[in-house]
Amino acid sequence: MPESQVNHGSFCMKRIIIMAMGLMLLSSCGFRQVNEGYRGIKLVWGKMEGEPLLPGLYFYNPISTTIYPMEIFEQKMEGQTSCYTKDTQSVIVSFAVTYFPEPLSIGKVYTQFGIGWEAKILSPAVVGTIKDAIGGYIADDLVSKREVVTKYAQDEIMKALSARNVSITRLDITNLDFDDTYEKAVEQKVVAIQEAQEAKNRTIKIQEEAKQVVEQARAEAEAMKIKTQAISANNNLVSYEAVQKWNGSLPQIIMGGQSIPFINFDKLMK
Repeated sequence: MPESQVNHGSFCMKRIIIMAMGLMLLSSCGFRQVNEGYRGIKLVWGKMEGEPLLPGLYFYNPISTTIYPMEIFEQKMEGQTSCYTKDTQSVIVSFAVTYFPEPLSIGKVYTQFGIGWEAKILSPAVVGTIKDAIGGYIADDLVSKREVVTKYAQDEIMKALSARNVSITRLDITNLDFDDTYEKAVEQKVVAIQEAQEAKNRTIKIQEEAKQVVEQARAEAEAMKIKTQAISANNNLVSYEAVQKWNGSLPQIIMGGQSIPFINFDKLMK
């Protein structure tokens, strides 16, 4: 057999062996990509090893090692819970909360609470705090003070979860669904208040109109008084001017067959 053929066959055999070894190596080596918004939890024989892995591609021994990705980006949890107000009115509260685990402490979150930590610490803290907040107000005040209740609940949730390396960015109470009987009673109360206000407005209007009539009559009476005083003053002035022009003789007027002086001295003296 020519030497060239022997060398070629030997090269092919080496190539096949290398490929086989590569396949064996790959089959015994696992790899995992950690994406943005995640951190990789590396577990060796079930125990976390080292710091959480940053985004990138990682190779590991699949027999002894596992890389589990955990979210660190902001997420939203929505839900509802049944609560009782301070005056024992039943209300179903719908809520939404946005949150994220602290990226630098995601390893602590995993070691303390494991996979599905939200159900273990987030939900109980949110629901329990909302129940406490709702229970501090009577039903009539709850609707008008929803923002106050929400702010209080959010602050309390933040305090409770910050110690567990979870940040709360926002809490919203999206709906308050009271018992049908209570809602009907509220509607009736609102209607009664509106009707009472309308009646009060009508009473005020009538009182104002009556007041205007009285003021108008008072003004007319005052005007009449002034006119009467003016007329009286004018009569006296006429008599006074007549005296100033008198030449000593008394003019007489005939009334009822009697001669009467034109000027009434008694009245003038008064």
